[in-house]
Parts: sequence; structure tokens; C-alpha cells
Amino acid sequence: MKPNIVFAFADDWGRYASIYSQYKGSSRSLCENLDTPNFDQIAKEGVLFLNAIVPAPTCTPCRSSILSGQYFWQTGLGAILSGAMWDETIKTFPLELERNGEYFIGYQYKVWSPGKTQNAPIGGERTRYEPSGRNFNQFSHWVTANSEKLGVSEAKNILYEETRNNFRYFLDKRPKNKSFFYWWGPTNTHRSWERGSGENLWGIDPDTLKGQLPEFLPDVHDIREDAADYLGEAQAVDYGLGILLEELKLSGELENTLFVVSGDHGIPGMPRAKCNLYDIGCDVALAACWPGRIKPGRVVDDFVNLMDLGPTFCEVGGIEIPDSMSARSLLPVLLSDKSGQIDDARDFVVTGRERHMHCARDKFLPYPQRAIRVKNYILIINFEPDRWPMGDPKDLEDSSTKKYDYRTLYYDFTTAPFPDMDASPTKAWMINHREDHDVEPLYHLSFGKRPREELYDLERDPDYMNNVALDPSYTNIRKELEEKLFSILKLNNDPRLTEKPCRFEHAPYAGPLSKEQMPDPGEMTDIVLFLEGEVVNVHSRFYGKTGSTR
Repeated sequence: MKPNIVFAFADDWGRYASIYSQYKGSSRSLCENLDTPNFDQIAKEGVLFLNAIVPAPTCTPCRSSILSGQYFWQTGLGAILSGAMWDETIKTFPLELERNGEYFIGYQYKVWSPGKTQNAPIGGERTRYEPSGRNFNQFSHWVTANSEKLGVSEAKNILYEETRNNFRYFLDKRPKNKSFFYWWGPTNTHRSWERGSGENLWGIDPDTLKGQLPEFLPDVHDIREDAADYLGEAQAVDYGLGILLEELKLSGELENTLFVVSGDHGIPGMPRAKCNLYDIGCDVALAACWPGRIKPGRVVDDFVNLMDLGPTFCEVGGIEIPDSMSARSLLPVLLSDKSGQIDDARDFVVTGRERHMHCARDKFLPYPQRAIRVKNYILIINFEPDRWPMGDPKDLEDSSTKKYDYRTLYYDFTTAPFPDMDASPTKAWMINHREDHDVEPLYHLSFGKRPREELYDLERDPDYMNNVALDPSYTNIRKELEEKLFSILKLNNDPRLTEKPCRFEHAPYAGPLSKEQMPDPGEMTDIVLFLEGEVVNVHSRFYGKTGSTR
């Protein structure tokens, strides 16, 4: 039989696992407060990647890229978030594995969304296996709401068993003697958790994070608490990984399974993170184990664009890699017996973004960016520096006294300031304190307009505080990186360089959502919020509707 493939891919989960506390990187300090034994086990029994970077720091474009094995701008309307529509002529690795006739495919929770039609690149509703429910996606809310009746441990266990039973159901439905591909996609690490849950549910004291936040974040209790809540959700994801490993072992399938774990971009609701091309927005955890095939205990320095997973899974499954896939298979790196730099050509990653929230800016315009990340530098090109990177400030310019609560920002997302940044306690705190003497420069760094070129020397400036693009001593480095970046964009037909006018500036890629682009109410189920005992569908608010996941 061909090897099974399990891909655990958590929504909005950056480079947050306890094993990363041993290595340099954007999350090292915060990882010291984490306990993720299952991710660490996968890394120790297989391979850990230190430089895994997403093709786009926003969920739908990133997932479009991974599924198709292409840069996000090559995926049609899959290249944007609001208004995304899947082009079914684009080949994706799950359906190619299934079409081959030897793989049984399925998923639990989220694969590709929001967009029409939800999870189409893996077969949509046809391949969904979650008869026990989707409450894991609201982990901290559900546990908090039920803890008084059940106790915290029992409430958690119910959610763990949900994932277990969904996976068992998939395995039971698999035809005998057929290999499988399975995608586990929890969304609880998205901005949908309970304030204080990091400490209440996981014992992560926010004040132990003092002195461990990036330099661009105010080191105050509210922001430390926000980070602690997020780390708690990362630990919940890790428990889910343990359940999948247990079930693979019990079913006798673990020895014949490639198990890969990662996330689709960095932490939401934090400045310069999700929806930004800095490390905190693009660095993600990546580990893989494959008994008898991947040598245990390896640590790899190669720069990996996650879109390389598409052709990798095709090659592992023994099928022909589609010509449309511009990414390169990672299989030689996985099967190498070496650590460190394996493939000398893997010394950079190109990433970027276009439209996140359709309503973020006047005239519904995107914020186009591309970047190249190499060992010691990030070069970012902001193609339209006159636009607000996190969306328009809305009414802030006329009201310096208006105060925002982070729950209010959830409900009022389409009219709140800076709509391209998820609502959060951190966002609300920084907006409310933006005129404080010590906060004002950090506020402008996080929310203000940016120059066309940003260059950061990460050896000297790991938190990318000082843009050296105009520093004469960095002229040669800037030119070299820009030439390399633009040559890759041209080679891969990026419309930002190859089209005039660029498609991303016009409908259906920009502008208000058309009737065809509006998501169906039944598809808006991946991001929710518990408030006053009711589960509210947040995405329905984005599009001017009301709705519930129940």
C-alpha cells in the first residue's frame, strides 16, 4: 500500500510550540511559556523546520497556494479573502490523490474558506467527516461556558473526544486496503477565544510574559493576557495532535503514515502579525514524522514556502505532479539524513498579499505587498504606499476620545477602524492609548502608512523596528534582494509586474462583493464568537448579515 498522509493545519497558528524555545526566531521567548509535547514528539521523531514561511499571511490565499502548489496570485479569485471563489479547473493535490484511485480523502473542520464553494478544493461537503460536531473550533468559549456544569477537565475531554470520534468515523468509512489522505483543520487559534482563558484553562500567567513580547508591542498586562490566551489555544491544538497520533497507533496505521503539522499564518489580532509580511505574520511551525522513512531528530535550516507541500504530497502518493504546480517538492529534504541546510537553493521565500477585507479601504481597494525573506534580511515592497496597510482609520481621525472595547470591535467589524487587523484586546488597547507618549510611536509603526520599500537587518534588529532601506550602507543588499524578488515575480507571472492595469485593482478582485461572490449563509461557520451565552457567526457580520452556527 502507498503511505497514508495526515496533514494537521491549524488556522492562525504561527510558530508557537515549546520546542521552538530552543532556537532563534520570531516566537522564541513566548514559546518558553508553552507546553506542546505532541508537536515536540513529532519533531523529535522526525524533522523540525526552522524557516517555514507561508505564501500569504491570510488564510484563503495561503490555503489556495498550498492546495494548488502555486503562488497565491496564480490561483484566480483564490488569491483574495473577501469574495474568494474557487476555480475548479485548478488542480489540487487532495483531488489529484483521489483521482488516482488509490487514496480515500477526507477532512475535519476547515480546509479552504471563507469562499465559494466552501472547501471545494478538497471536494466540499462530500469529503467532510465530522458527525460528532465542530465545537473544538470554539475551544475556550465552549469549555468556559460548560465548565461550571462539567468542570474544566471534563469539558475539555468532550472536545478531545469530538476530534477523536470524527477521525475514527473517517477511518471506519475508508475502504479496506486503501491508503488515505486526511486534513485536520482546527480554527480555535483564530481570534475567537475567551478573555482570560490562557490562565483559567491552561495556567499560563500573563505576567510571566513580561519582557518577552516583541519590541513593537506595549508590555502591559492587557496585551500579555491577550498573548497568553492565544498560547492556551495553541496548547489545545497540541492536544488534538496527540489524539490523532493515538488513533493512528491504535488502528495500526502510524507506521505507514506521513504526519505533517503546520499553520496558515501568524497570530491574529496583534499588530504587524496576521495580514503582514513581517516574521510574526509569516513564520509558522512545521514538523513531519514518517516512521522508517524520515530520520528522527533532524533540524532543518532550509527556507520552505508552504506551497511546496502540494507537490510533496503528490510525490509521496506516487502520482504525477501537475504541470500547474510551480512549487518544488520537499521530499528530498524530508528523506535526507542530514540536518542544517540541505538544499542550497532553498535560501529564500517569496510571500505577499492583496485583498483581505473587501471593505478595508476607500473604493474597496487592496493593499498590495510582496516580500523576499533570506537568512538575515526581509525586503518588503509596498506597491501602494499612499494606502493604509491595515485599512482606513475610519472615524479615528475625527475623534481622538472615542473608546473601543474588543468585543464591540467584533460586532462592528466592517465600520471599525483598521478592518484588515482582526479585533482583539490588543487592538482595542492600542487604539485607546494611541496618544500616550510611549505608545504613540508603536501605534504609528503598527497602523500607520508605510514607505514603498522596507528593509530590515534581522541580525541587528530581530523585531524589525528600524527600516534601513534608505541607509547607504545597505544599498547593495537592497538592490540585490529587489532584483531577485522581481525576477521571481516576473518568472511566475505576478500581475503586479506583468499586467497594466493590474487585475487586483479592479472587479471582481477589488470593489464591493458581487452577488456571485457573497458567501452562502450556511458556509460561514469557521469563525464564531461566544457572547452572553449565544454563539454568533462573526463572518456574517462582515458581510452585513446576521446569523448563527446553530
